[in-house]
Amino acid sequence: MCQPFIRNYQYNEIRKQAESVLRALRSVGDPKIVDSVRCGAELKVKELFQDLSTENRTLLEAITELRTAEELHSYLQSLEPYLIPFPALTEGQIRKLFPKNKKLKLPNLSDFDWRYLTYLSWNDIATGKKFIVYHNGEQFLGIEGRFTATNKKSYCFACNRYEELVLYSAVTKKRPAQASSDYYKSVGHYVCADGHTCNSNMTDAASLEKFIHSVLG
Repeated sequence: MCQPFIRNYQYNEIRKQAESVLRALRSVGDPKIVDSVRCGAELKVKELFQDLSTENRTLLEAITELRTAEELHSYLQSLEPYLIPFPALTEGQIRKLFPKNKKLKLPNLSDFDWRYLTYLSWNDIATGKKFIVYHNGEQFLGIEGRFTATNKKSYCFACNRYEELVLYSAVTKKRPAQASSDYYKSVGHYVCADGHTCNSNMTDAASLEKFIHSVLG
């Protein structure tokens, strides 16, 4: 039985490194350079994990053997049973994350493939709000903020890829020690307009975690 050990953002990085090997094979004529790319890809993949069993190490090392697009596809497919899905949660659990929003409009949870989520997000077009749910390894965290369409492409703060963005801003719950009762501070970033795209791009959760911490404290 497969024991999952790969998170979505790690899987995306593995895919990125595998694609770099394939590009080198197609565009570089020097075998030494290709071998260097292979070794670099293998190293970066292994650095994603602190402890690997012999079986899992062998599984990942197959990245150095890729020769064709078909082999790349098969390699990625072989990793799918080892993906750690985003922790399952119910509509009731989501509502508890946003207790002040009595008219919270929830997404259809059956629409998500939980294996390919680093975070859960959805937009409420009617209210202009974007909701983010993240699991930090111990508990679910929820952020509610407003989004404004930019109608332009640039780099997303969460996945660092060039995509169609919205400006997302949330009111921080962190307060300076001597803050007045009407203290207000909003934290904003440009993020992918489409959460599915962002989750497909993410290779590191550090920026998202930093943002969540800046809002929730």
